[in-house]
Parts: sequence; structure tokens; C-alpha cells
Amino acid sequence: MAIRYELIKTCKQSGARLGKLHTPHGAIDTPIFMPVGTQATVKTMTSGELKQVGSQIILSNTYHLYLRPGYKLIEKAGGLHRFMNWDRPILTDSGGFQIFSLGPLRNISEEGVEFRSHIDGSRHFIGPEKAIEIQNSLGADIIMAFDECVSYPEEYDYVKNSLERTTRWAKSCKEAHKNVGNQALFGIIQGGMYEDLRKQSAEEIIALDFPGYAIGGLSVGEPKHLMYEILSYITPLMPKNKPRYLMGVGSTDDLIEGSIRGIDMFDCVLPTRIGRNGTAMTSQGRVVIKNAVHTESFEPLDPECDCHTCKNYTRAYLRHLFKANEILGLRLLTYHNLYFLLRLMERIRQAIMEDNLLDYRNEFFQKYGHEL
Repeated sequence: MAIRYELIKTCKQSGARLGKLHTPHGAIDTPIFMPVGTQATVKTMTSGELKQVGSQIILSNTYHLYLRPGYKLIEKAGGLHRFMNWDRPILTDSGGFQIFSLGPLRNISEEGVEFRSHIDGSRHFIGPEKAIEIQNSLGADIIMAFDECVSYPEEYDYVKNSLERTTRWAKSCKEAHKNVGNQALFGIIQGGMYEDLRKQSAEEIIALDFPGYAIGGLSVGEPKHLMYEILSYITPLMPKNKPRYLMGVGSTDDLIEGSIRGIDMFDCVLPTRIGRNGTAMTSQGRVVIKNAVHTESFEPLDPECDCHTCKNYTRAYLRHLFKANEILGLRLLTYHNLYFLLRLMERIRQAIMEDNLLDYRNEFFQKYGHEL
């Protein structure tokens, strides 16, 4: 097995899991947030800076790397780890979400998806076998089965047909996977917002005996309470001895609520994207640094944060950088946001160890300004 999940403790107060995921490039403490490096880079961050903020594992995107620079080039360079100078674990998604997001630029069939590149309009085809071929070449520690991610809301019959196709594709992915000893292939549970379809998908995917399982098709526009209801329903159906990955989720409330419901792994572009646009996650809530109120504020971005940004730069300076369109501003806020979320995950793990994650949630959101 390429990976091994070690369950260390279950929080008595919440049921959240504390664990360790062993991979060919090192062990990961879970629950964990994975910064997204879509195109073999977490935008504005060097590999050294990612280690400084505490990144244990990062994610890259199969669709984007397939289009540019090409998976054969990355394979020739020695694989994704060597290509991007990152010696810790990497997860690659299958590219399915990006392809299905193309809307009218793609056409789904039983064999896969034909689509036009968002870069130059050229025609391409990716099916389950091709998605695995690409990911085998990239060489990530954890790779994902090719699946169809349906939007919200979606009709029952379409979701049922989609999840059954996803199951067939998952079987094809497992048969096509050629690097079992070094790469762990995760299956993806779909089923939209319908509990009976989620149960069907979970049973079918788990029966294929993957080394880990992801939950897809959430955070696609549905109300938060519905996402939490679906999570509360799905996770008890999943094996206790294998990692659980909630795809595309990374806001503070979702990280805490997802952990409470037994999720081990999260990823999202949120912290880096809003950082590049001038919004910081802080212990007092979000701060929009471009706002005029920060013009003469010589306080740190977050007085409770000890990251490089908060220890060395004021809100006034950061606002100046953004108003002047200086690249350093984007870098400093991205650095802070990733540090903030990774420290949040550390505190979640500590709260699980101390059996008080629900108390920590209440205290955090009372300060953060979130309505429970």
C-alpha cells in the first residue's frame, strides 16, 4: 500500500478524528488543510515559504498540468515533486471538476469527456484511463479517480445516472492504475443532496476497496446547513481505518464543522484567492486591507498572529502595497492566510486530543463573528 492511515484518537465531545497519514514523502497529521497549487505552484509562494507556514501536503490539478506544460514533460523532469521542488506529499485531483465546469465547452459520454481548452480552444478528450495515465506520470502520492461532479440544484434522475457512471469510471481507474506501490488512488463518493443516492454511491465506491475515499459534489452552491447534513449522513458510512477527504472546502467554519463530522483532509483555493484580492483571515474575522480605515493603521494585520507578515508589516503598509499594485502585497496576505488556516488546523487537532472540539468551535466563532 502506498499510504497507511493511523487513527490516533477520537474526540469524546465531538466524534472528530485525530490521525496520521503515512505516505511515500512523509507523514501528515490529520485533520489537515492542503493548500492548492493548481499549476504546480501555490500562487505567489515558494516551496520554502510553504514549509514556513506549516504546509504538510499540497494539491495540484491534473487538468491544468495536462494542458500546460504537459504531463510528459513533467514526467521527463523527474515527476511533479522534482519539477516544482517540493519534497513533501502531493495530491493531484483528476481534473474532473475543472472539465465539468467548462459547461458548453464539454461533452460527456460513457467513455469520458470531450472538451475544449480554456486556453486556446483546442479539442481534448479525458476519460478514466487517461486521467490515471496523466496522474501516474505526474507521480503524486495520492491521486483521484475520474468522476462527474454535478451542480446544485440538480434533478434526481440525472444525479443517479451520474453517480452510477462515476462508479463505472472508478472501476476503470482502478484497473488502469499502474503504480499501486507508490501512489494511492482514492475513490470519490457522489450523489448530490439526496441521502439515498449518497448511500448508494458510498456502498458502490467503498466496495471497490480504495486506500482512501473522497466526498465530492459539496460546496457547489448548496446552503451550508445542507452540506453539513449530507456530511453527517455520509461519514458514518465510511471505513474508520481509511482517510476521508472533503474536496474543495476551506473556509474556517467548514474546516471546523467538517472536522467535527469526521473529515481528515480538506483543500480549497479560498485563502490564496482572497489573499491576492486583499482580504485577510484573522482571529477577529475577515479584514479587507484595501478599505480606507486602514490608511493610518500601524497595527499588525492580526495582533494574535505570529506569522512573518504580522510580525513585520502594518496594515497601513499592506494597504499601500495593494493600492500601488505591488506584488509584495499579494505575497504577504497569501502567506498570512495560509499560516492562519494551518494554525487553525493545529488547534483543531489539539482540541481533539483534549476532547473539547465543540468548546473550541464556540470560542473561535464567538471571537471570529460567526453565527453558530
